[in-house]
Amino acid sequence: MFMIYLFIAGAVLGSFFHIAGRRIPKKISLFTPRSSCPICLRKLTFLERIPILSYLFCRGKCKQCKSAVSLVHPAIELGTAMLFVQAYICFDQEGERFIALLLISLFMIVFVTDVMYMVIPNIVLCFFLPFFIFGRMFVPLDPWHSSLTGAVCGCLLPLFTALFTKGGIGGGDIKLFTVLGLVLGYRLVLLAFFLSATIGTIFALIAMFAGQLNRKEPLPFVPAISIGSLLSYFYGEHLINFYRQFAFG
Repeated sequence: MFMIYLFIAGAVLGSFFHIAGRRIPKKISLFTPRSSCPICLRKLTFLERIPILSYLFCRGKCKQCKSAVSLVHPAIELGTAMLFVQAYICFDQEGERFIALLLISLFMIVFVTDVMYMVIPNIVLCFFLPFFIFGRMFVPLDPWHSSLTGAVCGCLLPLFTALFTKGGIGGGDIKLFTVLGLVLGYRLVLLAFFLSATIGTIFALIAMFAGQLNRKEPLPFVPAISIGSLLSYFYGEHLINFYRQFAFG
């Protein structure tokens, strides 16, 4: 029963994260005005604001102007709900579960800002950073200095990549990886960076072959970072042990 409540809470918060991701870069209040159709500007009714279900009931369209509703909205709601449940399953310690929920929340907001506006707002990172610092003070990594070295690695890896690729990674991505290093530690942030780069390359190749992207056009990197980092966070130690067994027998 608790899992159901957690799923519902994740879906509700996911709806808020979508709104935050759309409004923060535009410096609009998170609470007013009420959500509306971006095309006809009609205020949404209560039934049209029910997470996940409203998209299905309305068949992905505005009731008035029939314009298509972005898939990002229900995807963020469903993704947050599922990841909240997964975080609870993956971690036994309540403190680590809380950190996991915070990390998922951060990813959901910057996912929207990056996909919609190609930006990772500093204010979002600054909001979550103190919570991560205090979280790691009460739930430290092993060894204790792993958060510090992780933050350094998380900063330097994308920074050197940006220098060598002449802007292949943006400043927002560098700051995000620095925060991730604090949360994950140096081992898992190294794995997260490798997975993110691999997934990002696959996304770019698929987009180019599908004719949705040319070689000089930038591609939002946060979706790849989110997937790679959460895979590392949830299953990193298993992946590292699997690699060791595969490579060294």
